[in-house]
Amino acid sequence: MAIKTIRPMTPGQRGMTTQDFSSITTKKPLKSLIVINKGAKGRNNQGRITTRHKGGGVRKFYRLVNFNMAKGVTATVEHIEYDPNRSARIARVKEDNGNYHYVLAPKNLRIGAVIECNDEASIEVGNRLPLKNIPTGSSIYAIELTMGKGAQAVRSAGLGAQLVAKDGDYAQVKMPSGEIRKVHVECMANIGVIGNDQHQNIKIGKAGRNRKKGIRPTVRGVVMNAVDHPHGGGDGGRHKMARPPVTPWGQLTLGYKTRRRKSTNKFIVRSRHQAKRK
Repeated sequence: MAIKTIRPMTPGQRGMTTQDFSSITTKKPLKSLIVINKGAKGRNNQGRITTRHKGGGVRKFYRLVNFNMAKGVTATVEHIEYDPNRSARIARVKEDNGNYHYVLAPKNLRIGAVIECNDEASIEVGNRLPLKNIPTGSSIYAIELTMGKGAQAVRSAGLGAQLVAKDGDYAQVKMPSGEIRKVHVECMANIGVIGNDQHQNIKIGKAGRNRKKGIRPTVRGVVMNAVDHPHGGGDGGRHKMARPPVTPWGQLTLGYKTRRRKSTNKFIVRSRHQAKRK
């Protein structure tokens, strides 16, 4: 995928770039695999804002992506489609019995390709099989972390993990963040790297484009009044904060550890922070 530069007809388009949709083969999603998406827009069941800076956005249907395809399934790729709910492309596949599914589309997946999901599937792009049957050093995505739960990790555009080693009942997987993590060898994963790898290089260009994505404006705390934010107040002009960066409610933001599921620390062989130091 390439990045397309827009001919600037307005000031807001001067630095804007957009995706190349040449890989998309159809603009019409399958009606049986879409549902109405009524987002909460950052509100809870009482209508109160619990996540700031969310709201608006264009209407879009949610695509029912199958992250846990049953073993023994063989399907043919019919179309590569755009999914407004995720950065990756999705592929419409058809089983031999006529059932349709949406799956994440890896890089270099072509229309007419046959993908398999079973223990003895061949090592080809898009096929899904247990880690115990995947050669060491292979690139994988859509990885199960809990057996039978379906794809949980490595699902965004351009991402791919690497199967580093196998030791007994566990395999070591190097995540895109650099973290090396133990995953049970019976967990499933797909072969390849997720497509649309230039997604991160797109330049939004103007504020209105973010509003269409459902992202509302963010105001810095240092320009607020003291009553509205801990960083606010002062005698005017630019000044340094007299305290560490915090949220409007005083919660530390930089360097403050927020990880709560410490029960899974035993599966982390090397953290992503250690990988960055080397």
